[in-house]
Amino acid sequence: MSARISRDEVAQVARLARLRLTDVELDSLTSQLDDILEHASDMAALDLTDVPATTHPIPLVNVLRDDVVTASLDRAEVLAAAPSAEDGMFRVPPVMGEVP
Repeated sequence: MSARISRDEVAQVARLARLRLTDVELDSLTSQLDDILEHASDMAALDLTDVPATTHPIPLVNVLRDDVVTASLDRAEVLAAAPSAEDGMFRVPPVMGEVP
């Protein structure tokens, strides 16, 4: 079986990506990329005419609860417990670590 990608092609792509590869890395990547391309070729050769298109292999169900209006905390009570409040809002230091 002939290689699907040559060492020179991998070196050219590395140059375009501005990667400096050693000879060992270049040989290793050439082999790995050839394996990837061989696998892609195997996948492309599969007969998928009777396989329906799917967006997800497992049916998904929304697990979020329904939005229901419920009682919430009293604003005045919450602001009274805050270290600092102003105009009905929490007052926070402009920079973390500074005291207001």
